[in-house]
Amino acid sequence: MAIGTFVLGVDGFVLPGLLPDISKDLLVSTSTAGQLTTAFAVAYAIGSPVIATLTGRMDRRLVIGAGMIAFLVGMVLQAAGPTYAVVLVGRVVAALGAAAFQANAFAVAGVLAPPEQRARAFAVIGAGPSLAAVLGVPFGLLIGQMWGWRGTLWTIVVLAALAAVLAGIAMPSMTLPATTMRERLAVLVNPRILILLAVSALVLAPTFLISSYSAAIVGVSTSGSSNAILGALLVYGAGFFLGNRLVGKFADRFSSLTVLTSGLGIVTLGSALLAVVQHWFVPTLVTLFILGLMGSALFIPQQSRVFVAGGDVATVALSLNGSMNYVGTALGAGIGGAVLSVAGVLWLAPASAVIAALVAGFALLTAPERRAAKKPAPAPAQQAELTPNEA
Repeated sequence: MAIGTFVLGVDGFVLPGLLPDISKDLLVSTSTAGQLTTAFAVAYAIGSPVIATLTGRMDRRLVIGAGMIAFLVGMVLQAAGPTYAVVLVGRVVAALGAAAFQANAFAVAGVLAPPEQRARAFAVIGAGPSLAAVLGVPFGLLIGQMWGWRGTLWTIVVLAALAAVLAGIAMPSMTLPATTMRERLAVLVNPRILILLAVSALVLAPTFLISSYSAAIVGVSTSGSSNAILGALLVYGAGFFLGNRLVGKFADRFSSLTVLTSGLGIVTLGSALLAVVQHWFVPTLVTLFILGLMGSALFIPQQSRVFVAGGDVATVALSLNGSMNYVGTALGAGIGGAVLSVAGVLWLAPASAVIAALVAGFALLTAPERRAAKKPAPAPAQQAELTPNEA
């Protein structure tokens, strides 16, 4: 399943770099082409919990496979689309497929793994996007230079087809614990889960504030050199990938809340340091590596917290969590854009530091785990059992 999340990650990282070529070919402005990213995020955010609710009783292998096939169809529409409208429709279809695939991939990993190794299982699935963070930028640039933006998307089509086949072969036939529609919809009014989802919507904002405008930050010390910007993005992606390899072990050894708040603390200090050193290229690279390293330390533990709180409706909870992650990335990019236009590039890092500190405080003060620890321990709940389908 990690190859599937890798494909989704490559698509996400590559598209922003292709927007100028897309706008030129489809005869639309760059800002209009940028709405392709917005359409994907909105369709994912809305579609993910709806799909999770409607497919709650279905075989996970069927849902995951259908999700990747839908993503594949959407990518074909984008790669072959003669007009902007067709490409936009393809973007929406791909987002719905991604929503069906990704939430269920994490849910299956969480159920299959024993509790003491759950965070590491999430990290394995999360290795796809983290590897895409390293390879996505050069992948898009190289393929785009050789075959154009459509060539890049056709390459993603091939990768998506491979992921769909592997999901059908390697994924066991299984269903998650049966729940009623009312129980699944109850997630939307569960205070414990809603608090965690609020944290999910905020926790990625500080790092995406930096990563979304890393080119402008690096430009302070390099006068906007394209090679320097590419190098900085690769360094940030390498940090993200390494963090993914490490965070699962820490989150399984310590509490997810401890790892999350510690990561936010490091992001606060790292962003403050970046505000000081961004006039020098090498120290800037080192700081971006640290911030990339913390990206997984924020994502994986929060994923684990939502899964545990979700219980029998973990798939719905994780789908909502995925939606909130998109809200967080959009929030970070939006705040960064406002800071950049009003105060200038030198204030991006301080803004990230302030937001990270505030989110850390909010996560700690509202943590359901802390309130539960103060109450008498309830009888241990049985772990969800898998229901293998009969042949």
